[in-house]
Amino acid sequence: MTAQATAIANPNAKRPVSGNTLSSRKNEAMNTQPSMTEQQIEQLVAGQRHYHRTNVTLPVAFRLAQLNKFRDLLREHEEELYIAIDKDFGKSKHHTQLTETFPLFEELEMAIKNVGKWVKPRKVATNLLNQPGKSYIVPEPLGVTLVIGAWNFPYNLSLIPVVGSMVAGNTTILKPSELPAETSRVMARLINENFDANYLHVVEGGIPETTALLNQRWDKIFFTGSPQVGKIVNVAAAPNLTNVTLELGGKNPAIFAEDAAVDVGVKRLVWAKFVNSGQLCLAPDYVLVHKSIKDRVLERMVHEIKKHDYSVENGNFVRLINERNFDRIAALIDPDKVYYGGDLDREERVIQPTIMHNVTVDDAVMQDEVFGPIISVVEYDTLDEAFAIVRDLEKPLAGYLFSTNEATKQRFLREIPFGSGAINDAVMQNTNSNLPFGGVGNSGMGRYHGEYSFECFSHMKPVLEKANWVELDLKYYGHSDRQMKWIRRLG
Repeated sequence: MTAQATAIANPNAKRPVSGNTLSSRKNEAMNTQPSMTEQQIEQLVAGQRHYHRTNVTLPVAFRLAQLNKFRDLLREHEEELYIAIDKDFGKSKHHTQLTETFPLFEELEMAIKNVGKWVKPRKVATNLLNQPGKSYIVPEPLGVTLVIGAWNFPYNLSLIPVVGSMVAGNTTILKPSELPAETSRVMARLINENFDANYLHVVEGGIPETTALLNQRWDKIFFTGSPQVGKIVNVAAAPNLTNVTLELGGKNPAIFAEDAAVDVGVKRLVWAKFVNSGQLCLAPDYVLVHKSIKDRVLERMVHEIKKHDYSVENGNFVRLINERNFDRIAALIDPDKVYYGGDLDREERVIQPTIMHNVTVDDAVMQDEVFGPIISVVEYDTLDEAFAIVRDLEKPLAGYLFSTNEATKQRFLREIPFGSGAINDAVMQNTNSNLPFGGVGNSGMGRYHGEYSFECFSHMKPVLEKANWVELDLKYYGHSDRQMKWIRRLG
């Protein structure tokens, strides 16, 4: 096994993208998914490259037909998607609709509605030096793309990037995570039985398939997962200078200022933290609370948790993906610092919502992204102190502030780096497809959603078109100070 494959299989990360085990409800079963050899994968990629070079994917009519077909296919088999994810996570239909299928269908409808507009050249101003002429940007497909999905939202984080690749006019190979085996299987069956493999195909599997895919030459790789595995993907892309988008993670802070509207703020915070049992890259990872409101914030957090009675049976909680991640998260709980919760059920892979308080930056729970149903409360005295804690960590995927003070809001936006964020809310910025989603620094590179997905999978090609009826001699040789003066003025 290569070092690269070993790292992919055992990333010791919050969001492993590939591994050699699969989870059932109460145990972990060996991977029984159908596999492809490296030679078969090479042939698949070669077939997609040839297909793309025929230009069949370029016309808007073709893109619309494929997007409509994809939407109708998912609608027709929607119940199968719900059954599959329930087997993997114990995730209810309504929970899946809220976090997986509703966002997916919104992306599809937006792409179908706007593809005709997005593909058109975009006019930009032309400077005087290039007159008479016109300038514009022509979107063109990148070519053959690889989408590597994540396990925590297997439909959302696999298929929304696929929509972006389709609307941009590419061919696409999807590698879903094998950890939620049933969702991987249903996506593969629906797509592979209904689309030409030269256009859109799903490759299932674990270490060998992922390694073989990364060994191919791509025009675009889109990866969702942990920073550690993201680095491996970036290294694999480097020899061919492949365009890469990395959607990673990090320790997302939520800062409660002294003037925060505590009741509504905590209500929003608790929902954002425990949706999908905390297995959400945008979830608040820890809360920085001003000492004057700490007790009130803690009390309201407990109130909100009890009010919603989180459980798999109630449909508002899900199981952890596997026992390995259960054990990792459980090890972060310090019994002496548990304010509420901490109940563990390894057989069912459930950790009840847990609040830890009196937490310091040196505690184990503050060293890496939790990616589970534990939230840590860190007390601070001044905003300088709170902001310093955030800036001392890697740049997070998301940042959240709860405050009613305009000066505090502006300072937060100016001084705290993050991929995306919200003020007086959390996670909900991701539900607006008019906003891009993406990380910065250790939390990722690139952005997508809505029109940004189209641009993510396109090359925005700049073009200058000149008229032939006149030509200024300023740029030609025989330069003088006078020529330079005019060039500078006209440029």
